[in-house]
Amino acid sequence: MWSKAYDASSLSALTALSIAYAFYFIDFSRPPFEDAAILMRYAGHFAEGHGIVWNVGEPPVDGATDFLFMIVVGLLVKAGLSLEAATRSIGFVSHIATVWIVYLTLRRLFYADLASSLVSAAYIAVGPGLYYVAAYFGTPFFALFGSITWYMALRTIQRGETSVAAFIFAFAALITALIRPEGVILTALMVVSMIYVCGVSRVKYTIWCYLVMFALVGGAYFLWRWSYFGFPLPNPYYKKGGGLLYSWSLKLSLWYTFKMCLPVLWAFILGFYTNSMQRLAVGFGLPLAGFACAFILIAHYTNFWGRFQYVLMPMALVCWYPLLKDIRGDFQFRKWTDMDVRKKSVVSCLVVFVSAAVILYGASLGKTATYHRDGLYDMAKLLSDYKGKGFTIATTEAGLLPLYSGWKALDAWGLNDQWIAHHGAITEEYLDRFKPHVIVFHEWFSPLVTPVNTSGKWFDMVMTLKHYAEKNGYILAAVYGETPYDTHYYYVRSDFPESEEIVKRMRGIDYYWFATGNKAINYASFQKKDKDF
Repeated sequence: MWSKAYDASSLSALTALSIAYAFYFIDFSRPPFEDAAILMRYAGHFAEGHGIVWNVGEPPVDGATDFLFMIVVGLLVKAGLSLEAATRSIGFVSHIATVWIVYLTLRRLFYADLASSLVSAAYIAVGPGLYYVAAYFGTPFFALFGSITWYMALRTIQRGETSVAAFIFAFAALITALIRPEGVILTALMVVSMIYVCGVSRVKYTIWCYLVMFALVGGAYFLWRWSYFGFPLPNPYYKKGGGLLYSWSLKLSLWYTFKMCLPVLWAFILGFYTNSMQRLAVGFGLPLAGFACAFILIAHYTNFWGRFQYVLMPMALVCWYPLLKDIRGDFQFRKWTDMDVRKKSVVSCLVVFVSAAVILYGASLGKTATYHRDGLYDMAKLLSDYKGKGFTIATTEAGLLPLYSGWKALDAWGLNDQWIAHHGAITEEYLDRFKPHVIVFHEWFSPLVTPVNTSGKWFDMVMTLKHYAEKNGYILAAVYGETPYDTHYYYVRSDFPESEEIVKRMRGIDYYWFATGNKAINYASFQKKDKDF
C-alpha cells in the first residue's frame, strides 16, 4: 500500500536526483541541436507576431511538427523568457513531471512496493530525457502527455470506466496529438488496448468521448490548419513520408524501443504465465509495439537518439509490475520479518545490485546522446552581423544557420519549403527566384576526393546547389570538415558589396565539426581545381 509520507519523500528524492544528475552530468552550455533549432525559429517568429512562418513576410509553413510545443514556447517568449530559456524550461519541467507520473502510477494505481517504484522512476530520471532537454528538443513534453494519457487508459483498465476519467483520457489524448501528429496513432492504440483488455461494453463511454473529442475539437483544428497552411498534413510528411514504406526506419524504431524498454521487457514475457495475465501482457504491449511499427510510414531522418520512440519508455515502465501478479502468487517468498539477518543481508545486496544495474543502464542510454560544439553555430553568429540587409541563405542545414543568422532562408531539402516538398526536389530555376547570397550544403566529398555514392535524392540536391553556384560565379569560400570525406561547403555570391568581406571572415573562422567537436580543416584552401561530378 502507498503512504502519503513515503511518497512525498520519494518524489522529493527523485526530483533531487533529476536536478543533481542534470547539474553534474549534462552539458547545458551547447547551442541547440541542428533540428531543434528549426522549431525554435518558428517559435520565435510566432512570439514576434508574424504567425507560424519560416521566413517573415512569407505564407505560413507547417515545418514545426511539434505544433503545440512550438506554440507554448512562443507564448513563454512573448511573456518575457528568452527563446532558449523557454524551450529548455518546458523540457525540464516535463521531464521531472514524467518521473513523478511513473512513480505515482506504480504506487497508487498498481500498489507497487517502494523499491520497484523508485527504481523505475529513477531509471527514467537519469535516462536520455535530460539530454533531449539539453539539445532543446520538445521530446519530454510529448512524453509527459503521452504518459498522462496512458495513465488514464491504465486507470480505466484497472478500476473501471467513469465519465470523468473518460473525458480526461480523451482530452489528454487530444493534447498529445496536438503536440506531435503521431500522437493520433499512439492514443488510438491506447483505445485499442482498452478494448482488447476490457471489451467494448466496459469502455464504450471512453470510446465515445475519444471519438467526439477528435471529431469536434480535433476536426476543427484539422480544418483550421488545412486552411492556414494550405495542406492537410505537416510539410515534413510530404518530404519524409509520401505514402511509401521504409523498412530501415522500422528496424531502427524497433531497435530504439528495445534498448529503452529492455529492463522491463522480461515482465511482458512472464505475463504469458497465466491466461488472465496474458491478456494484460498483450493489451499493454499493443501501444508499445504498434507505435514502434508505425514508423515504417516515415523516413528515419532527424530521429536522433530515438527521440520519436522515447514516449514508449515511461509507458513501458508503468505497466510491468501488474504483469507479475499471478507468478508472485505461485512463488511465495518469506516475509521480510520472518527472515534471519543473513537472508536479509543477501536479499538487500541483491536488490541494491539489480537497482544499480538498471539505473546505470538508464544513464548509459543518455550518455550516447551527447553532442559537440558545432561550427554551424559559429558561422551563423558571424552571418548575424549582416542581419537586416535583406540577405538570403540557401542551405541543407536548416537549423542553426537560419535561426542565429536571422537571414531569410531557403531550406534546400524542403522540410520547411512547401514548393520543394510538393515538387520533390529543388531546381536551379527555383533557386534563381531567391538568388541566395550564400549557399551551404553538407556532403561526403571535397575538392580533394570524389564522392563514393553518386545516387539518391540528397546527392541530386547537392549537385543542383553546386552547379548553380558554379554557373553563376559564386566564390567557394570554404569547405570545412574533419576529413575530406565529410564536409560543409560554403559558396558566396560575388556581386554584392559585402561579398569579399564575408568570404574573408568565413575563411578565418575557427570551425568545429559537429560530430566530434574537433577543429575542422578548410579543404578549399588545398584545391587546385574543384571537381565537377
